[in-house]
Amino acid sequence: MAHILDPMDLKQIITLHLDGASNRKIGSTLGISRNTVNNYMQLFAACDYSLEELLAMDTAGLSELFSSHTTVDTARHNELMLYFEGVNRSRDHPGFTFLHHYQQYVAQAREPYSYTQFLEHYRRKYPREKGSMKLDHVAGDEMFIDFAGKKLHITDRETGALTPVEVFVAILPCSHYTYVKACMSQNRAELIACCADALHFYGGVPKAIVSDNLKSAVNRASRYEADINRSFKDFARHYNCVISPTRGYSPQDKALVENAVHLAYQRIYYPLREMVFFSLEDLNREIGILLQGYNNLLLQRKESSRTELYQSIERQYLKPLPGTPYELKDYRRAKVQKMGYVYFSPDKSYYSVPHRYKGKETLIHYTAGRIEVFHNHQRIALHPRNPVRGSYTTQKDHLASTHRFYADWNPEFFKRKAARHGEHVVGCVEKILASQDYPEIGYKRALGVIQLYRAYGSQRLNDACKRALDTDACSYTRIKNILKNNMDRVPQPEQGVPHIPYHDNIRGASAYE
Repeated sequence: MAHILDPMDLKQIITLHLDGASNRKIGSTLGISRNTVNNYMQLFAACDYSLEELLAMDTAGLSELFSSHTTVDTARHNELMLYFEGVNRSRDHPGFTFLHHYQQYVAQAREPYSYTQFLEHYRRKYPREKGSMKLDHVAGDEMFIDFAGKKLHITDRETGALTPVEVFVAILPCSHYTYVKACMSQNRAELIACCADALHFYGGVPKAIVSDNLKSAVNRASRYEADINRSFKDFARHYNCVISPTRGYSPQDKALVENAVHLAYQRIYYPLREMVFFSLEDLNREIGILLQGYNNLLLQRKESSRTELYQSIERQYLKPLPGTPYELKDYRRAKVQKMGYVYFSPDKSYYSVPHRYKGKETLIHYTAGRIEVFHNHQRIALHPRNPVRGSYTTQKDHLASTHRFYADWNPEFFKRKAARHGEHVVGCVEKILASQDYPEIGYKRALGVIQLYRAYGSQRLNDACKRALDTDACSYTRIKNILKNNMDRVPQPEQGVPHIPYHDNIRGASAYE
């Protein structure tokens, strides 16, 4: 017998047997090997006492009948137990395997146990405190995601400084098909980009993405109803799936991806341990090579590789990818100003909305190339993003009727309006616009000149502008004075002829001799 029991344990075995329990049930109840129970039952049957008499004996009597002498090789067993202390200390190290330590044990032990007995003795010495339930995963239902606890590194080519990088791991639980990628951080943008890359790696979309309670995924964790951040929800909506965070402090909810992380330590981290990478692209290229070999490894229990299981079982149940890639969205709140624009703080710029929403609170959804303005969950404006600071982006349909006139202001607009009144009016408008550094000032002055036709008519305005051009006096004030003083009606002197007529009061050079 490998285990010698205390006399009180013997009485418990006899009591359970008399109650009708089987040897297997007795072993399970008392935490004793079934073979040990079988051996003691044979000894009970071979002795000269009935079970009731054995039960009535005192401790000394039972000890004398069933000697405490053991057939276990104490030195051999102690050697194994001492070795287990070192094994248990290494249990949490990345890449730990029992097979590795068993091979080391065989190399140093005089009479090693078999691998099965090695594991059996370890589990007896360090029993599991908590049981688990086997989960049956449906093909195409879920994708588990997580970030590895240990980091990889990229090296600065000039200084040799090491920059730690995160490692993202995703797995389809039915086929165990795994995706691994290195990224710079666990922030929201990196998480969403990694999830998108994983879905494109799989070539389809599961019904749900099961994530940990990462800050980049969940605003407020809850065991029953977590608050998922808006960007991650929008990502799921784009790919037609849902986000299902696990319960806090419950790694068993995504045990497969936890196991995939440990396998990544063995199959990816360990082969990379002596390699140096100068960029994230180089690191991910090497990870891709190792990942392909990992997915092609034969699973002994299923007699197929992860890739074969994915191709034959799971791929057909994934939903198709959307036609366009996802653009990361951010959000800003803004109030519609009196002039009908919302202020977009990241670029310090302005975007128009329909004038009827003046004073309303809005939510701006923005990407790298697009601005969307929402009021009460309805989109009221869509603009291409303008990166120029302080710029105003306007759609004419958004402006009130009194504002649309001003939206058309540009040099060509004023030239067209001036052309209705004569070529000299056009010439004055062009000179006024060209003389101003700030175009809006020139627009107002040009408009003032054109509007003089209302009081004086187009012909007089054109004549006044001709006189202003000849005397280089093209301004609104001077043209207005020409018209007000009727100077446009006075004929201009011919070239070379003095504009002052001859009279007796003119003194010549002789008057100064």
